[in-house]
Amino acid sequence: MRFFSRTPVRTFVIYPTIAVAWELAVNGTRLRPSFYFAPLMIWGYLQYRLCGRYRLTRGGGGPGLDTPPECLVATGLYAYTRNPMYLGHIIFLVGLTQTLRSWLAALITISTAIWFHMRVVGDEKNLTERFGKPYIDYLLKVKRWIPGLF
Repeated sequence: MRFFSRTPVRTFVIYPTIAVAWELAVNGTRLRPSFYFAPLMIWGYLQYRLCGRYRLTRGGGGPGLDTPPECLVATGLYAYTRNPMYLGHIIFLVGLTQTLRSWLAALITISTAIWFHMRVVGDEKNLTERFGKPYIDYLLKVKRWIPGLF
């Protein structure tokens, strides 16, 4: 059961399956996808995977913060946004929402974004305790989500 509780499994497998099943049920077994937005799904997934690999090789630790990084990673995409992996999830879900033109996928995306934001607040507290001043300086320098905005 732990497999299904993992965030990447929910984002990249369970939520798309639910959204597609819902759209098939609502639209009488006919999807009307707009593949114009599918690149967002690819971008989001690749951002999640590549940033995760980057963090593991440079910061150590394990997947997620169950096994926190051994050192602060503030280079690569982490120099522009503090949460590029979580942002990858959201980009993927926005792509899913737009590709399927699905209100249910939009609701999932919004709910997931709120959940990630709440999780990040806790993560940042833990990382501040772990890394101290260098992490506080990083918080002041790098935006939480979207570079240049917030």
